[in-house]
Amino acid sequence: MNTRVICGRSTPPTAYPADSARVSGRGCLHWKAAASWALAGMLVSAPALAVDADSLFEQVTDQARTLAEAPYEAPESTLPDAVAEMGYDRYRQIRYRDEQALWRDHGNFKVELFHPGFLYDQPVDIHLLEDGEVRTLPFEQQRFRYDDDAAELAELDLSDQGYAGFRLHYPLNRADVDDEFAVFLGASYFRLVGRNQGYGLSARGLAIDTAMPQGEEFPSFREFWLVQPEADANRMTVLALLDSPSLAGAYRFEIAPGKNTVVDTEARLFARNDVEKLGVAPLTSMFLHGEMDRQEEDDYRIRVHDSSGLLMATSSGEWTWRVLDNPADLQISGLQDTSPRGFGLVQRPRHFDAYLDMEARYERRPSQWVQPAGDWGEGHVELIEIPTDSEAHDNITAYWVPSSPLKAGESRTYRYQTWTFADTPMEEPLARVVRSRQGWGGIPGQSNPPDEQLRQFIIDFRGGELEGLDASQPVSVHLTTSSGETTEAKVTALPDGDTWRASFKLLPDGDTPADLRLTLMLRDQRLSETWNSIWSPR
Repeated sequence: MNTRVICGRSTPPTAYPADSARVSGRGCLHWKAAASWALAGMLVSAPALAVDADSLFEQVTDQARTLAEAPYEAPESTLPDAVAEMGYDRYRQIRYRDEQALWRDHGNFKVELFHPGFLYDQPVDIHLLEDGEVRTLPFEQQRFRYDDDAAELAELDLSDQGYAGFRLHYPLNRADVDDEFAVFLGASYFRLVGRNQGYGLSARGLAIDTAMPQGEEFPSFREFWLVQPEADANRMTVLALLDSPSLAGAYRFEIAPGKNTVVDTEARLFARNDVEKLGVAPLTSMFLHGEMDRQEEDDYRIRVHDSSGLLMATSSGEWTWRVLDNPADLQISGLQDTSPRGFGLVQRPRHFDAYLDMEARYERRPSQWVQPAGDWGEGHVELIEIPTDSEAHDNITAYWVPSSPLKAGESRTYRYQTWTFADTPMEEPLARVVRSRQGWGGIPGQSNPPDEQLRQFIIDFRGGELEGLDASQPVSVHLTTSSGETTEAKVTALPDGDTWRASFKLLPDGDTPADLRLTLMLRDQRLSETWNSIWSPR
């Protein structure tokens, strides 16, 4: 496989773990160094000193700082082979018993646990903060039902193991049903859904050296502290200890389920070694094929993706919509900015007819936004697109890369809010891209057809200032390309009265990729997102 670089340095393709519905546990590790047990033991042995979420987070922070000052110790799996080496089908036959849910008789939030095994062969330690005291949750097999081929696992002694992760429940859609709305499982992955959404893309605690020649490093959450909410609470606190060869970190997640499930995150990082590329607030998704593909897929479905584009709001007020691709070669793009207003991976459109998949229900997959808190300084949002031939593999990831590398001995704190949504973040004011298509730029039957490389693009916009705008208004196109020649750029109001279409033709410069950007303007006023796409030869 070759490498194509659009922005950044040339790198070879890198293997990425998928989300928890696919193969998300790859690289998940378990750390049981003495400092870990020291914290839990210290808190449990001093019940007279009540612990709250704030003081506990300070102690987890101290633990991360101390951990980063010591050499990295790779964990070793202690799971029996029958558990560590089980396949997907057997793992699916292990069920958590509903009646064993934590806090099932206390308030709105419930917690269920994941059994170790399959890809999750390095369990994590889970602690509970209840009534001012911290206790470590022991592994208990009676919490699980072992069906069919998994029945023999019930006879094993797993009492000294931890859990693979956990999921959170809340009456999200109906008052009488505790819906699952968040999952922490595998490395530093976690997934969120809002009301009437189904799981799709994943978030991560951190990305390190993604798509670098030395290979990506996957930090993992080693321990979690679950803070029991008050009975009538509508948000919950989760603390986590992260570790990897290059750094350690303390995380605080304030999670509020709802129509858009919102997570306020604080990440305190302590570098053990130099980190060349730090990926903050990473999002990971899947894109197999969509509306911009030039070749017909052998698939009855019109689109197959968890996300269709990367959206970024810059500090200057520009909104950029970057169309996702399943490229022939690894593709790396960067959107530069200083203290951006936000970015996210977005799933458009939102209706069944756009996908035709009754099982995956891609129209229900959530989008997710990241909004920085405070000054993140100079850097860029980096987008990685990896070739794939299967929807079972996540091949898209996006994150913020600060311009200054993190050096050994340094510490940084990043605060941000992330939330799920449908097709548009709550505050986006501009007309948005609703459809992007491309094809050969000639006219069928022409006696003297143009160059076979000539491409025609159409981009349809709707919403914002375009709503109710009369077709007589002089809406224009601002169009740029990094290579090749563009012609016949124009804007047309479509017959539905709501949509405006921009179109143009591109004659590529041989095999040189073209970075295309297009915005709708009315006189000097920006009306739309900036549509962005990378054209490249197949």
